[in-house]
Amino acid sequence: MVTAIVGANWGDEGKGKITDMLAETSDIIIRFQGGANAGHTIINNYGKFALHTLPSGVFYDHTTSIIGNGVALDIPKLFNEIRDIEEKGVPTPKILVSDRAQMVMPYHVLFDAYEEERLAGKSFGSTKSGIAPFYSDKYAKIGFQVSELFADEASLKDKISRVIAQKNVLLEHLYKKPLLTVDEVYATLMEYKEMVAPYVCDVSAFLYDAVKEGKNILLEGQLGSMKDPDHGIYPMVTSSSTLAAYGAIGAGIPPYEIKKIVTVVKAYSSAVGAGEFVSEIFGDEADELRRRGGDGGEFGATTGRPRRMGWFDCVATRYGCRIQGTTDVAFTVLDVLGYLDEIPVCVGYEIDGVVTKDFPVTTKLKKAKPVYEVLPGWKSDIRGITDYDDLPENCRNYIEFIEKEIGFPITMVSNGPGRHEIIYRNK
Repeated sequence: MVTAIVGANWGDEGKGKITDMLAETSDIIIRFQGGANAGHTIINNYGKFALHTLPSGVFYDHTTSIIGNGVALDIPKLFNEIRDIEEKGVPTPKILVSDRAQMVMPYHVLFDAYEEERLAGKSFGSTKSGIAPFYSDKYAKIGFQVSELFADEASLKDKISRVIAQKNVLLEHLYKKPLLTVDEVYATLMEYKEMVAPYVCDVSAFLYDAVKEGKNILLEGQLGSMKDPDHGIYPMVTSSSTLAAYGAIGAGIPPYEIKKIVTVVKAYSSAVGAGEFVSEIFGDEADELRRRGGDGGEFGATTGRPRRMGWFDCVATRYGCRIQGTTDVAFTVLDVLGYLDEIPVCVGYEIDGVVTKDFPVTTKLKKAKPVYEVLPGWKSDIRGITDYDDLPENCRNYIEFIEKEIGFPITMVSNGPGRHEIIYRNK
């Protein structure tokens, strides 16, 4: 069976933990989109890890970890991650890389930084990982597929020459930066070839056979619904689709094979980077939640930037779950809220004097003000509880209130960062 694990909101929902947990009973885990611009934090018997390219199920010796064709593949970062986990005692994972995946080039990273510098105060808050320039090239049909590393030298150098002719115009006239050369880019590609060659595979054929054999397959998404370029808070979005539907494309499987969509939802809100965030809070209130949140404070796994904090947003989450096609909600970091006497929950947006529960387009979102309902807190530590009925009454009330508001079943409740700190609900 194929299960997709995706985020309902702005990312940072805890997808890494849920993937790591479900991978225990899975055979194959696939990253199907995004690049090394966002990290998934994992805490398990080997320690604490921030994965940026490797799938979060890589810690089990019975699993195969796949980099799908939809991923922005930064080969040096992938291999630094492999080396890092091996140095921390993790058994060498079985890894496959799609021959149709495209590669993040060093000049993509440079162009990302140059453009943010040029935009200055109007920048997009990029992680400067080269993601937007990479996907721009992919869809402009001037990117480099892994398969092209194995082409003959003359044809590869001919393509490089055509690609960098365009790049050098921008470097010279827009950014006033050093120009690229054919030999420099070719040498980089040959380094990448040597690194990735042992792992290259026709992933869609591999998965076709795996599905026929009844293997349990996880699709691991990056970021969340609000960062989808079509359905998110455009233009402050990422450059690849963050939706479960794209899992079929980014992995190379038929869409009808995705039978279960686990959408990960945080018990409060957080976001890294710019963009509309209606339930955002500030000052001491935000600082306290940030300090207590996550698995050691709410800071970006890639950038280390303090995350923007907010109360739970039912409007954004209902929309985020709907657009993902959610079958199950995994509700995370609930234990963090145990210090609060009262917990505000955003249940609607006021726009031009009218309250709505429907998530609007960005132009209207800019005018939205949160409408809150305040629930009593439970004022206790819930870590270690394994049975739903053993949770404090106000804690259960909080879960059930949100479940009713968003309209999707909360079947898993995470009450700690550890792999097995999870409560299953039978719905």
